[in-house]
Amino acid sequence: MLKIAHIVNPVVVNESSDLFVAQPITFKTMLSAKTYAEAHNLDVDLFTAQFPEDHSIVPEGFQKTPDLNRSVLDFGDFEVQRKLPLIRDIIGKLFDEAQNADFLIYTNADIALMPYFYITVAKIIDKGYDAFVINRRTISKKYYSPEEIPLMYSQAGEKHGGYDCFVFRKSAYENYKLGSSCIGAPPIGKILLLNLIGNAKNFQEFADLHLTFHIGNDETWKSSSSEYNSHNLNELRKVYQEYQEKESFVEHPLIIEQIYNKLIADNSDQKKSFYNQHKQPTPTQPKTSYRLFDKIRERLKSFF
Repeated sequence: MLKIAHIVNPVVVNESSDLFVAQPITFKTMLSAKTYAEAHNLDVDLFTAQFPEDHSIVPEGFQKTPDLNRSVLDFGDFEVQRKLPLIRDIIGKLFDEAQNADFLIYTNADIALMPYFYITVAKIIDKGYDAFVINRRTISKKYYSPEEIPLMYSQAGEKHGGYDCFVFRKSAYENYKLGSSCIGAPPIGKILLLNLIGNAKNFQEFADLHLTFHIGNDETWKSSSSEYNSHNLNELRKVYQEYQEKESFVEHPLIIEQIYNKLIADNSDQKKSFYNQHKQPTPTQPKTSYRLFDKIRERLKSFF
């Protein structure tokens, strides 16, 4: 029987944080989805990765992994001190503790689940996908308490293009390259996306499914300190380079459009170098030498 393990990173926050409202809803919807899954003979375990000072926020029904003992502050000099955990430590805890799991899931702490989330994930896995992202729906901020979750379920919401829900085969995680990237600052979602694509035989982005939701679209991550954004961007470039050397994802349109074009080639010299490697053949060059570029172009046409 398929076994799924899901982890989040709970954190104690004050009332001014959007997580103050979002986390209790996230936890309750995860527990409801687990109950629904178990009623349909699907085995789901819920885990948390937390710092010692965050134990009080972890609800019953979740298994605490051993406490996190380092943060991004151990990997750089930051003017604004934010104790943000490394994504490799969070998922690494899940990998170590969920010993019998077939698939792992990581979601942000502000991402709530529909009751049939895990059942649908299992059906997607049955279709042969071994790694996928599920983009959330954004609902209004009209409802904000756990008692109003049924009303939240009733909202179809609007689609959102961000990456905050990741499902992948556990055995693939040993090959992931996450560096010292941290959660809580962009482009952490795209670092995970790189790894899912780079280690999957059959990856898919699900942009239109009504499986997860987020309350409002304040985009508080945009106000995060630029030094943490820069740190993660540097880590993304390192990870990209490692996978580029493996040639694991060169043809995937998400890598080209969402990551390379927007985040890697941020100056004219880099773009010139990339396009020189993939330019159209001239009359003195055999066209067969550029078969890969033709395939990438065709993929992009179909993608858009």
